[in-house]
Amino acid sequence: MPGRWFAKRRASKEQSVLIDDPRLEDWETVSTFEDRTTALAWRDRLREMGLDAACAADHALDRFGRGDIYLVVPPGQWSRANEIIENLD
Repeated sequence: MPGRWFAKRRASKEQSVLIDDPRLEDWETVSTFEDRTTALAWRDRLREMGLDAACAADHALDRFGRGDIYLVVPPGQWSRANEIIENLD
């Protein structure tokens, strides 16, 4: 039984960088990153501040988690996200 619970939990886990996801088509880019670790850290920080942030890419990342990664937010949240990023730099 424990194996089944673990498998279900892993299956429902959110994908860290969404690849070519049409749901994010009208979201606005706040910043770009070249590696997954940095992008996810910034995404998580924005989420901690109450914003709906996501990491997106047009193409799959390489085996080291590198590529063109966009930190995006819904259009109504861009100003707040940009303000947070500028003040945390």
